[in-house]
Amino acid sequence: MKLKGGGLHNDSAFSQRKLTGKELPLFMHSIRQKHPLDHVTFLCIGTDRSTGDSLGPIVGTRLEELGFPSVVGSLQHPCDADNLVFRMSAIPKDHVILAIDACLGVPASVGSYIVSGKPLIPAQSVGGGLPEAGHYSIAGVVNVNGPKPYWTLGMTSLYRVMQMADEIVRAVEEGFQRQ
Repeated sequence: MKLKGGGLHNDSAFSQRKLTGKELPLFMHSIRQKHPLDHVTFLCIGTDRSTGDSLGPIVGTRLEELGFPSVVGSLQHPCDADNLVFRMSAIPKDHVILAIDACLGVPASVGSYIVSGKPLIPAQSVGGGLPEAGHYSIAGVVNVNGPKPYWTLGMTSLYRVMQMADEIVRAVEEGFQRQ
């Protein structure tokens, strides 16, 4: 699924940048100001079979448990490389997609989030060749990129991934406070 225009907004609130967990709620709130919650789908990309790549499914599971209305990708039903295109095609066309995925990066970025008002490209660090996903995106830097990305993702600290999932879920709750 190729997204036309690459993103919805060009203003600075949605330019690609690195945020801490404490800064994430402001990004979510910016999205909420432009789109009602019932027209937002949280596309939580990843698999439950690799510690580092489980960030998206853990976030998806927690959002479902909290009652968020449109979540694609959870631990029970992951949205991964095998079904990403099919799962995206089932998202209503009038929905805005917030894609959430894990990624590898430089040592100084581990534990932070790369956010944008543009799509992300899943599985880029492992040479995946998957299509762009999302109108907005959050890529959680779970570990350092290196010569063996599959091994690195598999050996990533579950504790770090769980902490980062908690930060994303808290940010969604704060940013999309229900009225």
